[in-house]
Amino acid sequence: MSAIAEHPAAKGSAERTERAARAWRLWITAGPGLFWIILFLILPSLILLGIGFFSIGNYGNPHLPLTLEPFREVAGYSILGWSPGNIEVILRSLVQAISAAGLTILLAYPVVFFIVAQPPALRPLLLLFVILPSWTNQVVRTYAWMELLGPDSALSHLAQAVGFIPAHLGLMPGILAMQIGLTYNYLPYMVVPLYAAAEKLDWSLVEAGRDLYASGARLFWSAVFPQTIPGLLSGIILVAIPAFGDYVVPTLLGGGKSMMIGALIASQFLQTPNWPYGAALTIFMLIFTCGGLIVFRVMSRRLGSSEGSMI
Repeated sequence: MSAIAEHPAAKGSAERTERAARAWRLWITAGPGLFWIILFLILPSLILLGIGFFSIGNYGNPHLPLTLEPFREVAGYSILGWSPGNIEVILRSLVQAISAAGLTILLAYPVVFFIVAQPPALRPLLLLFVILPSWTNQVVRTYAWMELLGPDSALSHLAQAVGFIPAHLGLMPGILAMQIGLTYNYLPYMVVPLYAAAEKLDWSLVEAGRDLYASGARLFWSAVFPQTIPGLLSGIILVAIPAFGDYVVPTLLGGGKSMMIGALIASQFLQTPNWPYGAALTIFMLIFTCGGLIVFRVMSRRLGSSEGSMI
């Protein structure tokens, strides 16, 4: 038997069989995910990229000849000359994304360390309470906040009583309502990666700091915060990127008072319409998303975290 196994032809056949088996296992495990990415990300992106190079037809649909005009419009150039309108929309959306990420960070740290301080058996249940609202549709959650912040709500009456808003107005629509909605909707996406990082904390560093009589703030910034940075980076990506292009919350809670990039894109396909311009704006959003993921990967690698290998 050993002579047959060591025969070059038999050995080559066994290696080919093993390689074929490994390739089959790889396709079985990665194939569905790859199919999903191709069907719902790469293929639509290529279609939008193609539409972005078309001229606008009589009804806003893509039309020949090919042109770079939609991308010039994204940069603010039109038949009326250069306008800062689009740049303002993009910057406003960036501020919206950064503020949503900042507010979720401020709320997520206390929530995460409260959960981590509980007995191990109770932690999954508390984490479930944080995640559970995100299982419902974002539109439903946003309509719930419209009821809570509307002119006749208890919160609006309280704000009127303390003089925060005029007597005939509510907390919604407005920038405050929009930020509340974004923070509420994306808080679980900050809590989960921070919790994963907090569970792996090396508490001996905290004990060493206490032995050196470090203050609470010094302990947090020197011993705790650096260990949570990988989870923090993951949370920022998970919150900032979708908040940048969010359409539902700014439209319903913001009342359309300040145009955001998500609403601007939607209007190019539904109201104006101008499909090539809307496609060029969407491509810009995808480039921004890819840029954010690349920055995240580089920073994660420099910090030596395993989260960077997920991309």
